[in-house]
Amino acid sequence: MSSRSKEKITSAIRKFFKGSSEKTEKTGETNNNNGAKANNIGGPSAASPARRLRRGVSPAPTPSSKPSGKHVTESTIRARRLMKEYKEIQKIQFRSQKPIFTVDLVNDNLYEWNARLHVIDPDSPLAEDMVELNIPHILLHLVFPENFPFAPPFMRVVEPRIEKGFVMEGGAICMELLTPRGWASAYTVEAVLMQFAASLVKGQGRVARKPKTAKEFSKRSAEEAFKSLVKTHEKYGWVTPALADG
Repeated sequence: MSSRSKEKITSAIRKFFKGSSEKTEKTGETNNNNGAKANNIGGPSAASPARRLRRGVSPAPTPSSKPSGKHVTESTIRARRLMKEYKEIQKIQFRSQKPIFTVDLVNDNLYEWNARLHVIDPDSPLAEDMVELNIPHILLHLVFPENFPFAPPFMRVVEPRIEKGFVMEGGAICMELLTPRGWASAYTVEAVLMQFAASLVKGQGRVARKPKTAKEFSKRSAEEAFKSLVKTHEKYGWVTPALADG
């Protein structure tokens, strides 16, 4: 074989291996680019949690839906306090044949109570009205806020309709003890009910024979009346009996 022929064969072999090497490099680059596109753009399957886990990529964290620590603590304190008070009142009810008051949960809701005041000062005009009209008790509705016992419950008279006695529109009750400024976390439901009974008598409360107003007698009207009286008394002071007087 001539030297010229050997050079042609060597040159052809070099071109062959060079071409194969370039093709392999291009193929690798193409695969890498496609993989990157799949990671960044990919369809539903590429973005699925299972695909990410197979690739060793952790799924993006989701915002926590759990309530804050403060909210959990307040809810726990409220529940424990109300459960304790409710059980204690129930014990008193079962022990006494004629309890001064009784309570029960509204629709099994620990944070909403009905209270029935059965005993009023027998020498008061209000007690005489109740006997005359055959009214066995005064029905009260209490709602305990999320931050109870650090905030007072909202309490209103449901029935009968009472005039004076620090009872206003919608059954709202004018008592400083029931306001944020006059409330103390040490006050119990029993203390609130006994103070209310004293306020009724000292305020010369009477059962309303005929409503003096055509306004709706509801929780909403009671809340509006209570907000208004709180603003008034914060400006001019309070005249309701002190807790110690009850």
